[in-house]
Amino acid sequence: MAAEVEDRAKKVFGDHYDKAVAFTALLTEHGVERGLIGPREVDRLWERHILNSAVVAELLPEGARVVDVGSGAGLPGIPLAIARPDLDLTLLEPMARRVAWLTECVEALGLDVTVVRGRAEEGPVREQLSDSDVVTARAVAPLERLTRWCLPLLRPGGRLVALKGESAAEELERDAEAVRRAGGIRPRVTTCGGEVLELPTTVVLVERDEQASRREGARRKRKDR
Repeated sequence: MAAEVEDRAKKVFGDHYDKAVAFTALLTEHGVERGLIGPREVDRLWERHILNSAVVAELLPEGARVVDVGSGAGLPGIPLAIARPDLDLTLLEPMARRVAWLTECVEALGLDVTVVRGRAEEGPVREQLSDSDVVTARAVAPLERLTRWCLPLLRPGGRLVALKGESAAEELERDAEAVRRAGGIRPRVTTCGGEVLELPTTVVLVERDEQASRREGARRKRKDR
């Protein structure tokens, strides 16, 4: 690791820097063979994946209940858990082999994190993980689908934090009506990590409308009758 990147990583992870190194080593050793990352990603894990994920911590309230949807290789969930051990964090992933990987990482790193197999849109998952403060997602789906899947996991006023690429503003404009129909309000694009990343992380933020939450609750009651 270059000295400059090491300095940035220590600034982001602080006392937990060693765990970030250990997680990166696990991804370097096993990520390609287990289909978690592409071969070209190994040499840019720190900048493009580990730090890119961890800097999102600046958007998360102290002690927040967070669900990382489609956690996959553990991004952004595991870097967030390392940087912010105060978070009540759940990694949600549908694929068994990736659930196994996440479980192995959590145990190896000694993280207080829950791993759940399932999809955000499934009824039992919504029952288990509803009323969360924050839902994170990285490279999971377009906003039209992402908000439909993820907003029901949030408490009223809770926030979807979707890590996106440079075309985030165009995607938000394209899917604005779908986001509104899903119960999303105040959608906006922001960036994180400008002080430690050459290319800051681009994030789309969407809050869950309180009225939409009430309508969802009413629909659930009707179904239960």
